Amino acid sequence: MRSDIRREAEALVKWKASLASADGLGSWSLANSTRLCNWTCITCDSVRHIRGLDISLASVNGTLDEFDFSAFPHLKELLLYNTYLHGTIPAGIGNLTSLVKLDIGNTNVRGHIPRSIGQLKHLAELYMVDLGLDGTLPEEIGNLTNLKELHLSALSVTGPIPPSIGMLMKLRVLSLIGNKLTGSIPTEIGNITELQIMRLSYNYLDGQLPGTISHLRKLQELDLLNNQLEGHIVPELGNTSLLDSVGIAHNNFSGLFPSSICVGGALTTIAAGHNGFTGIHHQTFQNCTTLRSVDFTANNIVAELRDCNNFSGTIPSWASKSLPELNFLRLSSNMFDGIIPHQILQFRKLQVLDLSENKLTGPVPDDFTNFTGMAQEQDIDSIYPDRSSYEVQIHIVWKNVDYVYHLMIAAMAGIDLSGNFLSQEIPKGLTTLVGLRYLNLSGNHLSGYIPEDIGNLVLLESLDLSRNQLRGEIPQGFADLRSISALNLSTNMLSGRIPMGDQLRTLVDQSIYSNNPGLCGFPLEDCKNSPTPTQTETSLDEDKETLWLYCFVAAGFIFGFWLYWGIFLFRGETWRYLFYQYVDNMQAKVIKKMCSCMKRFQANGSE
Repeated sequence: MRSDIRREAEALVKWKASLASADGLGSWSLANSTRLCNWTCITCDSVRHIRGLDISLASVNGTLDEFDFSAFPHLKELLLYNTYLHGTIPAGIGNLTSLVKLDIGNTNVRGHIPRSIGQLKHLAELYMVDLGLDGTLPEEIGNLTNLKELHLSALSVTGPIPPSIGMLMKLRVLSLIGNKLTGSIPTEIGNITELQIMRLSYNYLDGQLPGTISHLRKLQELDLLNNQLEGHIVPELGNTSLLDSVGIAHNNFSGLFPSSICVGGALTTIAAGHNGFTGIHHQTFQNCTTLRSVDFTANNIVAELRDCNNFSGTIPSWASKSLPELNFLRLSSNMFDGIIPHQILQFRKLQVLDLSENKLTGPVPDDFTNFTGMAQEQDIDSIYPDRSSYEVQIHIVWKNVDYVYHLMIAAMAGIDLSGNFLSQEIPKGLTTLVGLRYLNLSGNHLSGYIPEDIGNLVLLESLDLSRNQLRGEIPQGFADLRSISALNLSTNMLSGRIPMGDQLRTLVDQSIYSNNPGLCGFPLEDCKNSPTPTQTETSLDEDKETLWLYCFVAAGFIFGFWLYWGIFLFRGETWRYLFYQYVDNMQAKVIKKMCSCMKRFQANGSE
């Protein structure tokens, strides 16, 4: 055996001996050194040097302190993820001068990122994810000029992003999610012209977005969620023809949303909620034929709904045509006013419509024929093959508590119009949207009755109609809501017996029916003077029979009376004949009229 190869074997055996446990490394033995390339977790090159070490599937517990990195000058891949390694990353890791891929993710490694990492001049992929690393990002990271993917996420590194990062000219993926980074995004980031994915979310970055970001013409995904970035977004952000996803929610951006964001026509997702945007140019989304998700929740946009976003004046004819793929539209917690335009119902694939907490007035539109995205249960696999990309947060206020639900938008279909000034009746067209999972119309001025066909919404899991002026009885169709798990009908003017159904029996909280003085039945007090549905039907049948009897008795008396006195009043045969003919005609008319009245009575009774 050549001395260099024997050195590799000896280094592995020595490291194995230092481990607290090394299950899966049983073949590592100097007695078996001639078959080094057959050892588990090892791959060799054509001249039998170790080129790959992957212990991710071995149950290894220990540190890297005794690992002789200098013994592996030909190592290309070092994969240590999903192990029980602990301790620190030794500075000797910089001796792996041929290394192309390094992955130390999801271990118990602590300490700092060693500055010697900058010696790995051939490194193309670096993964340090979900570790206990702290300290700062070393400036030497800029020496990794062959790097194509940099993943330093879910660590605890602090301080700024070093300007030297702009030297990574070949970088395609930059992911620094979930750290404690501060300061501004360096202007040098615009030098990474090959960058396709930039993920800097969940940090403490501040300042303005550098104008040099417009140089990233190959950028596909921009994720800056949950930082403290501020100011205006450069208008040239959308110059890239490949931009697919923009996530800038939960920052302090202000001013007009850039009108060029969709110039490339490839955009599918915009998450811009919880900022301070004050307006959106009416042509912003005119070329967004691929747009699926729009979220401007909790901004300061002031306008009529029909005058904002892709809605100019009355919604232009291109609105639904230019956004044919739109699935998710959230404009809640702004200052939109005016009526909900009927044209908003032209988005055929829309699954989630959230216009809550605005100042909208007028009726709820009544023609939902075009909402085919809500008219049936969603086929998740065909619409969203990559489900992990479509998780959203839904805020639901329940008993004055704001709950946050993490939902897969793929499976979600819902409408939230709560917290506005909408009036008139709940349109019956809503009951045709049988794919709905949640419906929230609370906190408006809706009146009239709850639609009888509400039971058609068999997939409905959450229904909130509270704080309106709804009256009358709760329809019997409520018993058909077999999926309902969250219900709130409080603070209305509802009356009568609460319908019973298998799923409704599980909703035992009385507060969901509170402030409706006329309601009774489970889970409230039993109805003392209100007949059950069976009793009502029996009573109605008896009333019909009694009415028929009274009608026939009265008719018989009247005609008998006139027949008797007609003999004395009309003694002449000709006069008697005319009189009896008149009585027969009158009887036919009365019977015909009675039959017509009874049919109407029966029809009203069946309803």
